[in-house]
Amino acid sequence: MNKKDIVFFVFFYFSIFNVIHAQDTKGSITENLLKEIQNSYQQTATDKAIHNAIANNDINKLTINTRITSLSDTYFSHRVNTKGITNQKSSGRCWMFSGMNVLRAKIIAKYNLTNFEFSQNYLFFWDQLEKSNLFLQAVIDTRNKDYNDKTVEWLFKNPIGDGGQFTGMIDLVSKYGLVPKEAMPETFSSENTARMSQLISLKLREYGLELREMASHKKTNENTLTQRKTEMLTTIYRMLALNLGVPPTRFIWTLKDANGKPVSTKEYTPKSFYQEFVNEDLHTYIMFMNDPTREYYKVYEIEYDRHMYDGLNWKYINLPLDDIKEMAIKSIKDSTALYFSCDVGKFYNRDNGTLDINNYDYESLMGTTFGMNKKQRIQSFASGSSHAMTLCAVDLDTENKPIKWLLENSWGLTGYNGYLIMTDEWFNEYMFRLVVEQKYVKKEILDLLKTTPIKLPPWDPMFAFEE
Repeated sequence: MNKKDIVFFVFFYFSIFNVIHAQDTKGSITENLLKEIQNSYQQTATDKAIHNAIANNDINKLTINTRITSLSDTYFSHRVNTKGITNQKSSGRCWMFSGMNVLRAKIIAKYNLTNFEFSQNYLFFWDQLEKSNLFLQAVIDTRNKDYNDKTVEWLFKNPIGDGGQFTGMIDLVSKYGLVPKEAMPETFSSENTARMSQLISLKLREYGLELREMASHKKTNENTLTQRKTEMLTTIYRMLALNLGVPPTRFIWTLKDANGKPVSTKEYTPKSFYQEFVNEDLHTYIMFMNDPTREYYKVYEIEYDRHMYDGLNWKYINLPLDDIKEMAIKSIKDSTALYFSCDVGKFYNRDNGTLDINNYDYESLMGTTFGMNKKQRIQSFASGSSHAMTLCAVDLDTENKPIKWLLENSWGLTGYNGYLIMTDEWFNEYMFRLVVEQKYVKKEILDLLKTTPIKLPPWDPMFAFEE
């Protein structure tokens, strides 16, 4: 290489380097930008004091608004008569506890019981088996799609879980019935679901890959895949039985009155027990959503978001808050509790069990505002439904407008004696779903169910959170 070529090469090299370097630094924190940012923080005496406080304390403790009086008045003008607080322990079964608590309130009132609980473990067993079948069958149904297909990817990311919603409970109860808690008590794994779910998820993913590999061979037909799926489900059944116990097919149960005196002793099946003590068509319960990111007065359906392969996809009517509150008030006035879900972690005071947007003054502490509205929080994944509870009371003013609401929780005797008190302003911002009996719904809203639902994918931002 001659001198001229060397000079050209060096010039070319540094030209390319400068282009690449310029591309790399565009949009990055450069030395000058860093100095500008650093110089903007003056470290005033106030900043130092705030830093010292935050460095040694929980932010919520520093920002709690001592002027809030949402707990000082625990009177509610209208309240459903509920008894006993349930505890889901370290599990994501709030959807099941909330749904069952709606039904058990009716039984307690009808038979004047001191307390009563359905077996959550019983229904959870079938929930996990049905979800396992749903995953495996969905893998078979999507066997001809690429691995990078969005639906296939979502399936393998979410083979099973302990979260859910009311539509799933409707399907499970309709198919398997219910039993009292004494007939199938909780186990460690039902109350602490993480390890069991992890192992079953691992096995299901392994099985899913096997089914796709089998399907890649031309000689493998769907009957062969179905037969292998059945064999796989026997292993899942055994894993569930080892962790949760075997669900009873028959059991003897004694009904006792409020004084503990036996009224009747009978042998039941899960379905006969349900028919005698509940005997409702759960399909008359309708789910409503307040999702300002989508058009109101429309019906939406989430694909693959169900608990059973032969069950119903999650379907709801999207409504403005005023319509939802009107139905909730009607139901509570008629002594009927409701399934309710929300973003419980926002502005939640664990010490006194209140949900109030003024519980914490983060803005004063941080010296900035947090200005997103409900729509923007949903769009940016900052908020979504994370927990289900039972709405059981409302306090109305002289103009029949709600001031505050009461939620029966399933976290044991935490919060306000096992309940959460929610201001109406918090309801507006962080309430998402409400399940209402058909008799409390206006005809023009019911008629919306006759329209074709708008299909949504299960990975939609509104459903990124698990209840």
